[in-house]
Amino acid sequence: MANLAKRSALISISALSLLLSGCNLMGESTATEPAKSEPEQTVVSDLDFNQIMAQMQRNDEQEQYADTTQFNPNKHHKSLVNYVEQMALDLTDTMQVAPQDAAIAVTSFVDLDASLTTTSQLGNQLSETFIHQLQKFGYSAVDFKTANLITVNKQGDFAFTRNTRKLAGTSIASHVLSGTLIYREDGVEINARVIDIQSKRLAASSRTFIPLYVLNKEDIYLSSN
Repeated sequence: MANLAKRSALISISALSLLLSGCNLMGESTATEPAKSEPEQTVVSDLDFNQIMAQMQRNDEQEQYADTTQFNPNKHHKSLVNYVEQMALDLTDTMQVAPQDAAIAVTSFVDLDASLTTTSQLGNQLSETFIHQLQKFGYSAVDFKTANLITVNKQGDFAFTRNTRKLAGTSIASHVLSGTLIYREDGVEINARVIDIQSKRLAASSRTFIPLYVLNKEDIYLSSN
């Protein structure tokens, strides 16, 4: 009985020794196993990010400044027609006569000088463009340069004339649209008005400024010579 107890004690001690040995082996294996390396990551600090954003903002500001300081007049898209159209809109908005009650004759725009009889290519082109614009806005435009008879010759067939003897002898217009030209260093100031022929009362008015580069692009001469 005593021997049996001793054997049991020895078996228990042996088992415990084996268990401890196994734990030590596992610990050594774990200790000798090389650590796994993690992939390197690029880290951008807050300071670097702020510097990048500041540089991007400076680049945007430089581009905007370059766009405003490098304006090229030859690349604009406005024409003389655009300015006349806006003036015609102003005239019709302020017109104190109904469209059905007005027959408007359009004359050449003249230089604002002592005689008020000097015109140019610009003055004549304004009057021609206003005829179309008035018609487009619903007003009746009278072309008083139309002769009573059509002239036919070797050069062609003609309906217009500046010979007063060939024009209508009776008044065919109730109002007249005309204006003045004031020349500035960088363009032309234009004043237009519609006047009642009988009473000489002002029925509508408009003004605008046409830059010189617009006129130069369309090869419009400002001199009457």
